[in-house]
Amino acid sequence: MPFTFTTCSVNGQTIDGLYEIQPQVFGDKRGYFFECYSQKDFFDAGLTMQFVQDNQSASTKGVLRGLHFQTKHPQGKLVRAVSGKVYDVAVDLRNGSKTFGKYYGVILDAEKQNQFYIPQGFAHGFYVLSETAVFAYKCTDFYDPNGEGGLMWNDPSINIDWNAIAPEITPLLSPKDEKHPQFNKDSLYFDTNAKWIGA
Repeated sequence: MPFTFTTCSVNGQTIDGLYEIQPQVFGDKRGYFFECYSQKDFFDAGLTMQFVQDNQSASTKGVLRGLHFQTKHPQGKLVRAVSGKVYDVAVDLRNGSKTFGKYYGVILDAEKQNQFYIPQGFAHGFYVLSETAVFAYKCTDFYDPNGEGGLMWNDPSINIDWNAIAPEITPLLSPKDEKHPQFNKDSLYFDTNAKWIGA
């Protein structure tokens, strides 16, 4: 199999549905080749999601995008850095999950070609560590501008340690991302099947 699928955990607790994925890269002095997605191999590993939309963004160093989620049409995302390096974060918003309100972060590096699968029911964001980065992701549902949701990027209860990853960088956020609300453990977000149950 040209992929290695690794489950993600926090404090010894596996975060259900979250995977870091390492494709097998074939390289020589001419360059490299690898499969970035194979439905057969993903299905064999139990990842049977269907992708319907591909997105790509370009960002400069210090840009922080997130934390985002979709309410009406929750999206699972297979994300990777096509060029450059980013710190990518997923926050579990599934009420009833053992890891509800917890986050997991991974550095996605174009030289390593590693990927991160974030299932439906999570908030997602990333922080650009290299001078520039091109970020690409496959989605399991279509983007709906009327279903945008978000959490404060530096919410104290989630406590993502962005500074530990890049203490020399000052985060650059969009006006929209500066205004997201704080996480509230008593609020309704998604159920354990990643269906939106919020207001």
